[in-house]
Amino acid sequence: MLVLSRKQDEKIIIGDNISLMVISIQGDKVRLGIEAPRDVSIHRQEVYEAIKRKEFETEQGSVSDA
Repeated sequence: MLVLSRKQDEKIIIGDNISLMVISIQGDKVRLGIEAPRDVSIHRQEVYEAIKRKEFETEQGSVSDA
């Protein structure tokens, strides 16, 4: 894992078309702004895990239905 330090209003560039900017820092919360193409999915980890869990449950249901 690459670990970088950034201050407010500084950016990190990923590849040619994704950038992350530190919008604000308040206590233990950091707000990030993300610029990426529309075809790139961006989710908070807990949302991503819920999506994957739902996909897995759907797949398991269709396998047992067969």
